[in-house]
Amino acid sequence: MSDDGAVKAELLTEDLKHRNEQTHPPRRPRDAAALVLVDRTRPTPSVLVGKRGKAHAFMPDLYVFPGGRRDPGDNKTPLAHPLDSDVAQKLLMRTRANFSESAARGLAVAAAREMMEEAHLSLTPSVLGPVLRPDVAPFRFLARAITPPGMPRRFDTRFFVCFTDEIEADPQAVRDSEELHDLTWLPIDGQEDYPLPRITKVILTDLEQALEDDASLPFRRTVPFYYFRKGRFVRELI
Repeated sequence: MSDDGAVKAELLTEDLKHRNEQTHPPRRPRDAAALVLVDRTRPTPSVLVGKRGKAHAFMPDLYVFPGGRRDPGDNKTPLAHPLDSDVAQKLLMRTRANFSESAARGLAVAAAREMMEEAHLSLTPSVLGPVLRPDVAPFRFLARAITPPGMPRRFDTRFFVCFTDEIEADPQAVRDSEELHDLTWLPIDGQEDYPLPRITKVILTDLEQALEDDASLPFRRTVPFYYFRKGRFVRELI
């Protein structure tokens, strides 16, 4: 692990200690996905985040990327255009034996579906009508993070990223929902302006570094993977 990666892992570990929430029984992480939508037409690249309500058991009152768990039906949902082959292959790495290609595709569908449900932004080409059939070809695999044991909810979340100008959607068309409100385009260097979960801040830092390395965000890029081991977070590259 690089020095920078070690610092990010340590920040996640310290954040968990401060919150002292390790009081819940063990739970198996559920597959989940989030979409980091980047508007690069602005002076500073900005990402879409929204605020979770007070009633949420997981991350209440914090600003997060649109996303949620993978539903069983997501694996069977047709796609307008499939994932890039490098992205699809990377999603299969470090997974359990029964994790299939359809499950990997379902993660991309989940990210697109949650974007539609939480921000009213459809990634289905307009010629296909209102049915969910997203175009996930622009999706890059940005990062992966597993919620540590002891939390009220546990997710194995894959963070996808794409640019607003790559999809048939107007960034100004986003609208609040029951799940997320105060939807905001947050400059990637403006992390201190909103209450964000530590993992969201870390993912934003990863994104900022990736854009500096190559503004096109290559599909083959290395993916940071955050998970908990022996009482500490680990940052691995896959």
